[in-house]
Amino acid sequence: MFKINNEFKAANISRTVRFTEPIFEQLNQIATENEISFNLLVLQCCKYALDNLEKDEK
Repeated sequence: MFKINNEFKAANISRTVRFTEPIFEQLNQIATENEISFNLLVLQCCKYALDNLEKDEK
């Protein structure tokens, strides 16, 4: 299960990412509801996705 935490407060590499409007709005709403920054939420979503990525067995 995805849980919000403050593990990534020291993130310091800057990148530009483009979102569709619906995804941006949904992420922004979740960040606001949980009183965290948009950036922190995106980092946590990326970490969760990487930790749960299915790997192809070749």
